Order: sequence, then structure tokens, then C-alpha cells
Amino acid sequence: MERLDRFDRDILDIVQRDCQLTAETIAEKVGLSTSAVQRRLKRLREDGLIKAEVAIIDRKATGTPMVFIVGMEIERDNYDALAKFRIWAEKQDHIQQVYYVTGAVDLIAIVTACDVEHYDDIAALIMAENPQIRRMHTNVVLRDVKLGMFVPLTEDDRSQ
Repeated sequence: MERLDRFDRDILDIVQRDCQLTAETIAEKVGLSTSAVQRRLKRLREDGLIKAEVAIIDRKATGTPMVFIVGMEIERDNYDALAKFRIWAEKQDHIQQVYYVTGAVDLIAIVTACDVEHYDDIAALIMAENPQIRRMHTNVVLRDVKLGMFVPLTEDDRSQ
């Protein structure tokens, strides 16, 4: 994978904010030709820097307004527990994100649900389907303060 230059970083900054912009619009903003922007976008996708281009929808408008932050403890002597959970969680649409972390818990999951009862059903399913999870600690999100997946890109980008 090539190191990101200023144009790559500028293009990534723009498409992270609005991936529906045309190559022509992006080209005007970064000072390249449309075909150069198209080639760079194609390379950024092929190299895996652009993982997905998705629509972010209003959860409240869909009937799934609640978010729960769930800390999970996994069995320490079960070395494949993390891999098993990852494979299972990838198929669960209400589990939005999962992070393997340090600290008091091993995993942090972001889970959406219609209401508390729905979350309780999801939590019961998590425990039933994943016996390697010993304990779950749940926090209810009261209000979204900031949402996003934006990755800041700097001149000395060290992701290479």
C-alpha cells in the first residue's frame, strides 16, 4: 500500500463527510482532474482504506432508538472465545460495534434496541449463544452527544 499524499488525505476527508459527492465535485475541491480523483478513489477502495460507504440513518425514526454500551468479561482460559464471539457478533444486526479492550472488561459492544425489554432479549441471546461470556455490564445511553466514525488524517499519517 502506498503512503497517503495530501490529495489522498483531502479526498478521504471529503468522502468521510459525504460519500455521495461526485468525483467532479471532489476534483474541484482538491484541485485534481475528475479522472485522477476517480483513479485515487478506486485505489483507496481496492487497498481497503475505504472499508464501506454507508447511509447513517436516524435511529429514532426507525423504531430502534435506544443504545446500550455493554462491557463483557470472557473466560480467560478459553483462547478461542474472542474469535467465536467475533464470528457470532458479525451476524447480529443489533450489535453495531465490538471492541477488544484493556481494563475491567474484555469486550465493549454498542448495541441498539427498540426498548429495554428488547435489549433484555438481546442480552439473554448473547449469553445463551456465547457461554464463554461470563458477565455483562450494561450502560444505557441517555442522549447522543456526538456520533461519528470520522478518522482524522494528518500530514504525518502513521497508518502505513
